[in-house]
Formats: sequence, C-alpha cells, structure tokens
Amino acid sequence: MLLFRSEEHVRAWYEGRGIPTGESLTLDQQWQLARRWYADRMSPDWRRRTAEEAQAVFTGLGLTGGFWQLTGSAE
Repeated sequence: MLLFRSEEHVRAWYEGRGIPTGESLTLDQQWQLARRWYADRMSPDWRRRTAEEAQAVFTGLGLTGGFWQLTGSAE
C-alpha cells in the first residue's frame, strides 16, 4: 500500500515510473473496507468469504470498477 497526499501526486508517481495508473482509495474508503473485512475475524465461527460475499463488501462500499470485480462482468 502506498499513501499519497493528492490525486496529482498519484498521477505523478505513476507517470514518473511509466506504468499505467492503478486503483486508489481514500483513507476513509480504506478504513471502511478494513472495518467490514476484518469485523468478524476473531469470531470462533469465522470462515473465509465466498467470492460473492467479498463482492458484496466491495459493492457496498462503492468499489465497483473492473479491479474490484470478482464475479460477473467488469464495468
């Protein structure tokens, strides 16, 4: 994970390395994803999410681009 101070900084980082721009999240999105993803990790009944369940977490957070598509077709 890389942290950047602005969208311009993200673009400059990618351009400076000559690689295509990847996905980025705001700090709030990262926090919300971590909260949902790990909320039940300490439960004795914990089990790995299915692809459909993981997709529902991503979609519920508004993470809907092609990078986040685990099932079905990418947008």
